[in-house]
Amino acid sequence: MSQAVVAKLREAFSADVLDVKEYRGEVTVTVKKEEIVAICQFLKDEAGYNFLCDLCGVDYLGQQPRFMVVYNLYNITTKERLRVKVPVEEENPRVDTVSTVWSTANWPERECWDLMGISFNNHPDLRRILMAEGWVGHPLRKDYPLQGPDREPYQGRLS
Repeated sequence: MSQAVVAKLREAFSADVLDVKEYRGEVTVTVKKEEIVAICQFLKDEAGYNFLCDLCGVDYLGQQPRFMVVYNLYNITTKERLRVKVPVEEENPRVDTVSTVWSTANWPERECWDLMGISFNNHPDLRRILMAEGWVGHPLRKDYPLQGPDREPYQGRLS
């Protein structure tokens, strides 16, 4: 079934599908970040992927592009999974929010911004969710110092 979905996706977004891989029955589609909202809306409306299970960021330090945003989708009716990946460059780590497609994207996008530093354009409430408000840096980046930032990481008030 996933291959049929990929064929429909390639037909609708031929210039925006960068890569398709299948490994152990799991399909991963890499797409251009500029069309992520339209592609996700298509996958929800036309292919039935009605649940965003997870969204996370991956740091490929030393590679170009450095970051990848990964969307794990699930079709509740057919019980099929699909992974969608979007490359994000280090110089401008931004991608559009998909919280308009799946409201479940709200908190994972905040977590991805908080821990990886990948910002989500038009997000309704992009602020820290795990780290303290005054925290310096993004601790899941591979170049984040192991002992924490050189200066005091928390700039707020302890109470």
